[in-house]
Amino acid sequence: MWTNGSLLIDGTVVKYWVKHYDEPSEDYGIDGGRISKMELRVGGKVTLNYDRGWDIEPEDEASQLAYAVLMKQYN
Repeated sequence: MWTNGSLLIDGTVVKYWVKHYDEPSEDYGIDGGRISKMELRVGGKVTLNYDRGWDIEPEDEASQLAYAVLMKQYN
């Protein structure tokens, strides 16, 4: 299932797209969890991309916090 939306993190809008499943996957999920794909954008720039493996890891604080929130909610 795809879920998308936005989070307001310390005044920064972080848009997100998350593909998550009911069951975890050791092969494809983030940390063996239920999220197989995730993308975050700040100001139109991709700041995180996970597509069954890391392409872009979050470096800025807003993306790191948004990642933590989404992991707790969907993984």
